[in-house]
This record gives sequence, structure tokens and C-alpha cells, in this order.
Amino acid sequence: MKFLKTGIVVAAITGMAISAANAQTLRWARSGDSLTLDPHAQNEGPTHTLAHQIYEPLLQRDMAGQITQGLATSWKALADNPNVWRFNLRKGVKFHDGSDFTADDAVYSFKRAMMPTSAMKELLTSVKDVRKIDDHTIDMETNGANPLLINNLTNLFMMDSGWTEANGASTPQDVAAGETTFASQNTNGTGAFVLTSRTPDQKTVLKANPNYWGKGTFPLEVSEIIFTPIQSAATRVAALLSGEVDFIQDVPVQDLKRVGSQSGLKVVTAAQNRVIFFGMNSGLADLKTDNVEGKNPFADVRVRRAMNIAINRDAIKQVVMRDQSSPTNVIMPPFVNGWTAALDKIPAHDVAAAKKLLADAGYADGFSVTLNCPNDRYINDEAICLAAVGMFGQIGIKVNLDAKPKAQHFPLIQNKTTEFYMLGWGVPTFDSHYIFNFLVHGTTDKRGSWNNTGYDNAAVNDMIVSLESETDLAVRDATIGKIWAQIQEDQIYLPIHNQVLNWGMKDGITFDVQPEDQPHFKYLSFN
Repeated sequence: MKFLKTGIVVAAITGMAISAANAQTLRWARSGDSLTLDPHAQNEGPTHTLAHQIYEPLLQRDMAGQITQGLATSWKALADNPNVWRFNLRKGVKFHDGSDFTADDAVYSFKRAMMPTSAMKELLTSVKDVRKIDDHTIDMETNGANPLLINNLTNLFMMDSGWTEANGASTPQDVAAGETTFASQNTNGTGAFVLTSRTPDQKTVLKANPNYWGKGTFPLEVSEIIFTPIQSAATRVAALLSGEVDFIQDVPVQDLKRVGSQSGLKVVTAAQNRVIFFGMNSGLADLKTDNVEGKNPFADVRVRRAMNIAINRDAIKQVVMRDQSSPTNVIMPPFVNGWTAALDKIPAHDVAAAKKLLADAGYADGFSVTLNCPNDRYINDEAICLAAVGMFGQIGIKVNLDAKPKAQHFPLIQNKTTEFYMLGWGVPTFDSHYIFNFLVHGTTDKRGSWNNTGYDNAAVNDMIVSLESETDLAVRDATIGKIWAQIQEDQIYLPIHNQVLNWGMKDGITFDVQPEDQPHFKYLSFN
């Protein structure tokens, strides 16, 4: 096996024919870039999107959101030991540098993804061990039978163990600490595309992998991808309208009619598996960014409830989102197991009732606080925050908005240095446990990495852990219901809405919207 110590692994593409006769370059843009090339370092949608072109998981979700084969061809829980899942790995798969993909790489990748600096470790909290059976078979043993383990694996990418070790990247990049590593800047995957060049936040170029195992299974009509992050909505739309780009992942809601009516272009729309909300740190004894000495207003549930009913979700939908959102009262999209219409029902917007709750809590004159918001991650993220600032102002809470690119915003949450913040959450497992494990469980070395609320309820924590080994689905669903009832009562988050996806593209492209906002370009076809 040969290893590259520096640079980007590149397959020998020159002179080799692409499988599809009409293969061509796809020029792709979206508002923000991938945060890293290390596939285990960030659990973030745009980061996964780029990774999915280069790396692959054992199982993946197709363009309809259904779990399908990836680098595993079959999987099952063993009849004689339901605590063990067996995966049969695809044979004949090679990494971009020509090395064979084997069980050693799969075992290595899962164990790397379970390390403390990995952002993916919460997905594997139930895993006791990962073992090689033979070169193309592995077993994953869990702490108690976990019938939904496979739902957790669709964004857990496989790395070449030899390449990773040879280049000193055995530990996932610590993004929150500002670390840069070899794996954060270079790649060696098994995916349909090979990284050829990258300038973060400017341009990334991928070429079709001539040795991809999926020939004959996927269209594979894209010969080259040129990805350009364009933060400005106006500039992004102008690039599509002028023909400078072929596909944008996030058509601004104010430009939907303009793009959709343009000759040669179309907009494809679908509900997204993602909810947008605000988080508040109610666990601190005193906030640093407020004007209240020696107290934390967020610690009083009446304040949190007042803020919840101060948000006019319908107004945000109509004015900010141009009807391209679905207001909600729960941090769970309708796709997810555990969702009910009762949980989703939004509360009445009631300024008078909100003011009374604040007065009852001892804040009749309100208070001031800082809200941290991204400005390049979610649809109209900064505009939503600006609208909410005005709504909170109506009840006497003066909110100072601090909007930053996601690369600076997310570390505030991961490092627990923000007190009031916007976050969006997709649920790739389509199950409530994913939300609970990341956003509700008290922070430990394995759980709660995105829980910046200070919420740590021992009874809720125990129920969350129990979901990982409960095989009676009726009992499991009842526990999910109990957890939701408790956290809704405690009002630990302020839900806003579920996003709607609007992909804009040339009408010569055939490409369905994927509910996780994950375009897998190996599925794309040109008319």
C-alpha cells in the first residue's frame, strides 16, 4: 500500500472514459461551505454533503430518504445474539489511492468516530465493540439489543486506516479548539468523486472516480463538480440566472418566482427534515451578556414560556419566509418517530400574557441579552433572528443581535460560550433519540455535545439511555412520549419552524429534492 504524506489523493482520471455518454461538469453553489474535510469532525449538513461525494458510509439514504446499501451489501441482527449486528461489506471496493476497502478500515473508522473529539460519537453511544470477522464482515455489539442501530450509520463515513495512520490523522480534528489536521485538508475516500483542489470558502473541484464500484448502479453522469459557496443570496441567484452555475441548493424565498419563471430554469421544492429554534442557557447562575446582576432570567421557566409566546411564528412565515416554512412548537420535524400533531401545535402569539409571565417572574421591566445567530447556514437565518429581536422587544426584552458565519457561530455552542443562540437540527435517523442524545441529555463525554441549555434532568437522561436497548417498540415509543412531555413542560428550547427546501437548477437536470438536503450527485441525470 502506498501513502501520500502531503497533498490531496487524486485518482488517475486523465484519458479514462466516463461511463455516461452525456457526462458533463456540474457547477454547484450554496450559501455556505463545508467546515472540514475530516468526515468525523463535524456533524453538520453542508459538511456531510461534501463528504458524501468523496466518502461513503456502510448504509446511506437515497434521494427519497430511504436507507439503502452503501459499502455494506447486507446487515442483520444475529438470531442467537440480538446485541450483535453483522454487516457484510462490499467486495472489490478501492479507495481513491487504489488501496482496498476491507473490514479493517470499517472497524478503524467506527472506533475513530467514537473518540472524544469526534462530532459523530453520540450516534454510537450504544456500541460496546466493533469486531472484524473476516476481510469483508464485521460485527457491531451493542449494550443491549438496539433495533434502530442502522438508522445511526448513514453519515458515518469509512476512512482508509493505513492512509489515516500514515498521515498522523488517527484522532478526529478538534474543530471547537481550532485545530487543523491532515484529514481536515486532504481526502481518500471510496466515493463517486475525487477531490482535486480546494480553497475553503472559495472553490472546491471534484472529478468523477473512474474506478467507482457503483458503475451500472447509478447514473454517474457528472464528470466534474465545481462547488462555489456564495453567501450573498442576491449574488447566488444572479449566478444561476446568468448561467454561471447550474444548481443552487438554497433558492432564497424572495426569489422563488423569479427563478421558477426564468426560461431554462426550474425550482424543485419539498419539505425538509430540519427544524429551526432558539436555545437558552438556563443552567448558569448568572448570564454575562444580560443586565441583571447575580441572576439568570432564563433559569425561570416563566421567562422561557413568555419568550415562547412572544414569537409570532405566523408572521415569520408570511413576512420573512414568504410562506416557505411550517411553524412548529417542538424541535422535531414531522418525519421523525415521536412526532404528534399535539406537540406540533403552535401556541397563540400573546404579548399581554407574555408580559404578565415576565412580571410574575420578577422582570416587569424586562432585561437585555445577546442573541448569537448564524448568517450563512439556514434559510433567512439572520432575518429570522432580526424578526425575533423585534418580537422580544415587544415584551420588554432588549436583544442585542450578534450574527456571524457558521464557522464562527457553531464553536460558540460546542464550547458552551453562548447564552442565547439559534440552531437548526436535522434528524438523519428519523427517530427522536437522535434529538435527545445531542440536544437534551446532560453533557457527558459521549452525549449532549450540542446541549448548551444547561438542562440536565437525571430522570430524562435515564429514559434517553434506555431507548438504546428497548426492543419492544410500543414501550420505546411510550418512553419517547414521556420525554417529549417533560421537555415541552420545561420549555428548554423555543421552536420556530420546519424548513422547506427549494433547489434551483437548469431544466436540463433531473434531480429530486432529498429530504435531508443531501444532494448525492451520483444520482443526478442530464436530459
